[in-house]
Amino acid sequence: MERLWLANLEPGTTDDEVKELVKKYAPDLECSEIKRMDGDGSRPAVLMTFTNKKFDSLGKLRIRLDGMFWKGRKLACSTTVT
Repeated sequence: MERLWLANLEPGTTDDEVKELVKKYAPDLECSEIKRMDGDGSRPAVLMTFTNKKFDSLGKLRIRLDGMFWKGRKLACSTTVT
């Protein structure tokens, strides 16, 4: 299963805000799960799982989001396979 890792979120960012960001750049993807990875709180992250994704749709989204400035922070984004 391929997932999207999105890190360096602004503390306090809600799941809905993250979903809206992803939906803006990948409207065909449907997020089925968001797992929070808060760590020490300085660079909160989420691990997102999607349904009905097409081949390489997460790869294209990763390229778009990695390095993007959002809510005053430079996002770090990668894909993982589990």
